[in-house]
Amino acid sequence: MRAGNQTYTYLEDVPEVIPVFPLTGALLLPGGQLPLNIFESRYIDMINDSLRGEKLIGMIQPRLNPDGHDENSPTPLSAVGCIGRISAFQETGDGRFHISLSGVCRFKVIEEIATNTEYRQCKIEPIETDLAENTQGDDIDRDAILVAFKNYLTANNMDADWDTVNEADTETLLTALCMMSPYDPAEKQALLEAETLKDRADTLIAISEFHLAKQNGDAYGNVQ
Repeated sequence: MRAGNQTYTYLEDVPEVIPVFPLTGALLLPGGQLPLNIFESRYIDMINDSLRGEKLIGMIQPRLNPDGHDENSPTPLSAVGCIGRISAFQETGDGRFHISLSGVCRFKVIEEIATNTEYRQCKIEPIETDLAENTQGDDIDRDAILVAFKNYLTANNMDADWDTVNEADTETLLTALCMMSPYDPAEKQALLEAETLKDRADTLIAISEFHLAKQNGDAYGNVQ
């Protein structure tokens, strides 16, 4: 997987411990681009430290249903996140960063480690299949993705740059549609955790069709 100026091919190319940025509703996928506005002091420190090192950050959602969570302790993290490489950054002049993360690979959290930094760090297990060059996109029903997603956008008076969409290869298209999708955090986590690209495409289609059917049902006064 190429991200910015770096290529990640083997597990050894990814560090065992990375800083993590817990952010509800944010979805980064391998091969995707995620812009972020960084303003909290602890995450400013994280960006500065990352730029001096591997330039890698783990995007991850807080656990969606942290049963029994002690409010005095950090919010538990989801089991799976995605590593991003800082491929562009800009200092705003008022203490903030505008950065762009290029998705490298997904990872499983092994454990959160004790650290003297204000930002959190985790020992991780990269998902190796994300690093390999593959042709999984060949198995995806591209037309079904476009139909389901376009129907959802139309029902919500939303649009996309369809000329650009039609020019993209299938894997890039799927990644972009998943990342731009207006779905809730649990659904975005399901897209992230889908085992293969085909599974992710099927999940995206199912979520889009579910929301469209629910909206149509609501429009006719059906109780959901």
